[in-house]
Amino acid sequence: MTDPKPTTCMRCAVGCGYLQEGAAPGRGVAAVSGHTEHPTSGGRKCRRGVRETVDPRGERLTTPLIRRGDSLHPTDWDTALGVVATRLIEAIRKRPSNVAVLGSGQQTNEAAYALGKVARGVFGTPHYDANTTLCMASAVTAYYQAFGSDAPPPTYDDIPEAESHVIWGANPAVAHPVLYRWIAESARADGGRLIVVDPVATKTAADADVHVQPDPGTDLALARAVLAHAVESGGVDEAFVDAHTEGFERTAESLPDAETAAATAGVPLDRVAAVAEALDAATILYWGMGVNQSIQGTATARALIDLCLATGNLGPGSGPFSLTGQANSMGNRVCASKGTWPGHREFTDASNRERMAKVWDVPLTRLPDSSGPGFVSIVDGLARGDIDVCWTVATNPVAGMPDAGYVKKALDDAFLVVQDAFRSDTLECADVVLPAATWGESTGTVMNMERRVSPVTAVNAPPGSARQDLDIVAAVGNRIHDGAFEGPPVDPESVFDELRELTAGTTADISGITYDRLERDLAVRWPAPDEDTEGGYRYYDDGAWSFPTDSGRARFSTAVHSAVPEPIDEEYPLTLTTGRESDTYNTGVRTRDTGETDTPTARMHPRTIADCLLSLDRGETVIESRRASVAVEVAPSDDVPPGVVWLPIHNAAANELTLSAVDPESAEPNLKQCAVTLHPPENVRRKRERDAPPLST
Repeated sequence: MTDPKPTTCMRCAVGCGYLQEGAAPGRGVAAVSGHTEHPTSGGRKCRRGVRETVDPRGERLTTPLIRRGDSLHPTDWDTALGVVATRLIEAIRKRPSNVAVLGSGQQTNEAAYALGKVARGVFGTPHYDANTTLCMASAVTAYYQAFGSDAPPPTYDDIPEAESHVIWGANPAVAHPVLYRWIAESARADGGRLIVVDPVATKTAADADVHVQPDPGTDLALARAVLAHAVESGGVDEAFVDAHTEGFERTAESLPDAETAAATAGVPLDRVAAVAEALDAATILYWGMGVNQSIQGTATARALIDLCLATGNLGPGSGPFSLTGQANSMGNRVCASKGTWPGHREFTDASNRERMAKVWDVPLTRLPDSSGPGFVSIVDGLARGDIDVCWTVATNPVAGMPDAGYVKKALDDAFLVVQDAFRSDTLECADVVLPAATWGESTGTVMNMERRVSPVTAVNAPPGSARQDLDIVAAVGNRIHDGAFEGPPVDPESVFDELRELTAGTTADISGITYDRLERDLAVRWPAPDEDTEGGYRYYDDGAWSFPTDSGRARFSTAVHSAVPEPIDEEYPLTLTTGRESDTYNTGVRTRDTGETDTPTARMHPRTIADCLLSLDRGETVIESRRASVAVEVAPSDDVPPGVVWLPIHNAAANELTLSAVDPESAEPNLKQCAVTLHPPENVRRKRERDAPPLST
């Protein structure tokens, strides 16, 4: 084994510090231990992060592949890159928007920055996004609207100082185990309490002092009910509201009465009161995909921020805190030139555009006028034939996007370049495959959900001829625009230096963070405008508040619940929702055994099973939505409410059923609720036989 090297766990966005040791050449990581001196985690780690770092079960990609006929065949890098470059040049000559690039929260900051440079500065396409939009776009939009800037105000340091912990639409006991230990320890302290809002009785909810179960898709109605109760019961911190916010009167006037809003959410009024009363103490309000992945995701995130503002829960030991899934979702938002230029520089601002063109040494006119329509709309463009070439990097849209069958067909019809470390569902549609390095094989930096930048280090070379993401991106970029990068191989530190200088003076300033500083300090929180400072609680300095809004104040919102996009009816009388399991990685590419195509297990309340008994056959059924039918095994569970069907997000089959409607403000899809029905497996087989075309004679 190699000597231990400090690194950052890439399993989720908590950002735990590890010491890792390399195995034999090309065989990944041999051992991992918690780094006791790491300022983020202090040596804590979770079982799954260690396991998936040391022993990923997915099928590694080790050589470039190219499609000939109906199958993919090994090739060399020059051939693969030559084919990719030829198709890209042909597409760009028609128009830059003829190319789509889809990135990921799994890339390092350096690779994400480089991919944005290629997509925006070399290709000039507006059709560039990352899978972080599928998870965090609603929270990001809400932060900008409320505070004028992205990212949660609190840090991990605030967790032990809070008295109440309200977890809304998230299951951190499963998704963020180390973070959840801190929350649970604080909630168990004298005077502490834990409130969980989730339709399903999750592992997190099992620890709650109060578990509130709204109907799927009604979180906005419930949030407004809680605020209405706070207003009616005198729970508003009028001094804070008057001094540091704007728009509260309009918000108060727009509120429904608490009883009506609670009824809309299917929640008893005493449960609404319990949440409102918890907010009387210093409260951190956490939320996750159950809030964000909705057509009302932005409005609901705003409503949760409103609760914090109205009750004075902004400041050390309190505040709104969105929980991020992917390890470098935050870094993608800061570095990737996706929704903003690096450092959260506004995309359409003329001076920002001029600076980017100058640093990248490209014509200003090449930069796209728009940041793009969002992940789902890009796929719509592919389906319409408006986009000829698509390049995916460390993302698996065939499994991770709603209405997955539609997504697969759209990608099948385009020229698809897949860059990944593991075989994925999306790879089956690829025309060219570029094999990439994974954890323990790449060098760079990442940012966790509390804004800490920390290093990731390589303790081994990738297997076969696989390359680091940064080097692959640079090789593609240089084929289109000679000299876009020095190399490959590319020095990650030089890329980071270019990136950090671009953030100087912004709200996400990392210009004071260097590789030397990270080697010394291990992790540094932004904003860090010089080498001696790092960020703390956002917008708050020595008792004074300052928000980067026009008025300098935080802003309330006025949205109220409308309706779910696909309500149940006689034809589709059940509601499908989805969630995470503890031992599976995102869409399963790291944790799925080679060749494994397991049937997903749907959890249902025993009453639902009894009501649908004729649709079951030996513990199996078929779930049908308006988009697809999926065979599943059935497991009875009192944790799932009657009338609801729960599926894990990790199996691609789940998203064949889901709905592609998006939040109009964030473009994040409505992944957490759609209408379904059940059929016996035999009925579906007969229907397929009946609908099949007759055999020719």
